[in-house]
Amino acid sequence: MEKKPLVVIPNWDGLPFVLDCLEALTKQSLKHDVVIVDNGSIDDSLKAIGEKYPEAHIIALPKNTGFAGGVNTGIRYGLEQNYDAVALLNNDATPDKDWLKELVGTMESDDKIGIVTCKLLHTGGKHFDSTGDFYTTRGIAFPRDRNLEDTGQRNKQEDVFSATGGASLYRAEMLRKIGLFDEYFFAYFEDVDISFRARLAGWNVIYQPKSLCYHAISATSSRLGSFSRYHSVKNLPILYLKNLPAPLFWKYLPGFTYQMSRQLAASTLKGLLGTHLKANYATLKHLPNALADRRRIQKARTLTIAELDALLVHGLPPKIPPRA
Repeated sequence: MEKKPLVVIPNWDGLPFVLDCLEALTKQSLKHDVVIVDNGSIDDSLKAIGEKYPEAHIIALPKNTGFAGGVNTGIRYGLEQNYDAVALLNNDATPDKDWLKELVGTMESDDKIGIVTCKLLHTGGKHFDSTGDFYTTRGIAFPRDRNLEDTGQRNKQEDVFSATGGASLYRAEMLRKIGLFDEYFFAYFEDVDISFRARLAGWNVIYQPKSLCYHAISATSSRLGSFSRYHSVKNLPILYLKNLPAPLFWKYLPGFTYQMSRQLAASTLKGLLGTHLKANYATLKHLPNALADRRRIQKARTLTIAELDALLVHGLPPKIPPRA
């Protein structure tokens, strides 16, 4: 790449995680620039970052725009400054020293690679957080291998359906063509959505196991109660509606509808029916915009129906074991 990559870190009340993240970035073997997009933090994140890492560029937003809005702000900055690639890194993630070098090297190996994702491990380094994300014919997205022990079974570079947004590299040329993250999602599945759109437009998404990163999973969202339930219920129908071409949309709609009914039952049993219905209302309200997005996405599709169907996981995702 002609220009060193930009690393974008979204931050919302991220002390002390973000300082550990930035410290790890100072040890990267590949030169890079850093921009922190602060989503209206009310802790001392900005002050601490400015004092300890004055070289980092900070963009302070007046309110929380979610993961999608935060990273889009950083990506737009990167595109305006003509970076060739933009890496996204969660504020609660700690990259290995060659994390970025391996991502960039992989992207440089093939012009059709639009996104490269890493081997993302839990903080202890023994169990997976994600080795790429996948999408099922039931309309459910899931992180592959979550909570399984890393015994070397995922040490081969390979195609994956989607990259995890918390520690991946995105080609600027691709972003200019397919668009940025969908800010409607706010959080949850926005990374699967952009990978889905990249796939449909003919770009490859690659898993590079030599690139390592460690994640304190859900360090932010775990503080927010029903947050994950609301955004999961709100986003999954839009992910399905926007991206599945008509033949697959209708083919898999009965299974998707059944899965959504199970989700409703689970919300009711957990005392989250009000949250679920609120999310359903948000989905219905967004339908006109989603349909407009669908027309644009499907018009730009170059991937065949058979090629896409082969990328999907048929049936239910594997059960995620309890975190070790």
